[in-house]
Amino acid sequence: MGHMTGRVKLALAALLAAIMIAMAPQAAMAQETEAAAETVAEEVTTTPGGYTPMAPTEGKGMPTAYEDDPLASMTFQDQYSADGKFALWMHDRILMPIITVISIFVLLLLLYVVVRYNRRTNPVPSKTTHNTLIEVVWTVVPVIILVIIAVPSISLLARQYETPPEDAITVKAIGYQWYWGYEYPDHGGFEVISNMQTEEEAAANGEPYLLAVDNRMVVPAGVPLRIQTTAADVIHAFSVPALWFKMDAVPGRLNESLLTIEEPGVYYGQCSELCGARHGYMPITVEALPMDQFEAWVAEQPGGSLPSDETAADDSAADTADADAGE
Repeated sequence: MGHMTGRVKLALAALLAAIMIAMAPQAAMAQETEAAAETVAEEVTTTPGGYTPMAPTEGKGMPTAYEDDPLASMTFQDQYSADGKFALWMHDRILMPIITVISIFVLLLLLYVVVRYNRRTNPVPSKTTHNTLIEVVWTVVPVIILVIIAVPSISLLARQYETPPEDAITVKAIGYQWYWGYEYPDHGGFEVISNMQTEEEAAANGEPYLLAVDNRMVVPAGVPLRIQTTAADVIHAFSVPALWFKMDAVPGRLNESLLTIEEPGVYYGQCSELCGARHGYMPITVEALPMDQFEAWVAEQPGGSLPSDETAADDSAADTADADAGE
């Protein structure tokens, strides 16, 4: 019996030793991986000229709460594209004055009729059926008002359908249920997947909840952009109010429009087409950077490349082919 007990103890000791020997290399590998990750993290944070997400500016490119500014919460956001500034000017300088004057005029006219033509002051009602002057006035004046509104409206409509120039940078926004993907065909064709941040993540980053995302759509500021939209499942809509940009993303169809963001900043939007249960959780965050910072961001993306690098590679390949043909 004693010999059996001793053998069992020896077997258990041998098994324990084998387990420790087997686990030792994995522990060493884990330590090496952690050390390598720390080294990479240090390199990323200390790399000069590398991409750093831009902090949002309060009140810029985002909605304003009623508690912060009641008037600003009831009107359009400040605009940071040429079309947006034109549209906002048209709203503030043409539409709102016309609407205000017409509303006040109709109210005063209604009050005058109530006072002047009630039963007490006018016991015998008028039997007038026609008044040529009034009929001409209420026909001509509305026509003039509509023409005044139509001229800038048609101009704005034409501006929104302007074709992007040949050298515009292409970004394709793809709608999924329920998140966005951004492809960069001119920069290696890589895709960035963008999902909404949790409330805790948004608060930690100083961004508005329900609008903040983990990966932004990063673009250069001050240059023409060719924004293309499509969808993988159902109809979505890519909408950023501060840039006066909204375009449907339809499965099987590629829509395209010109966008030029006038200054760097962070601009928020949302899917604006009812697309299912989590439609309200498809935010859009556009980060416009100076060109050098945008190129630094592209260089950090897996598969990202600059058009100049691709041109140089093509030229080098052509030279090599010519040299081989000459031999």
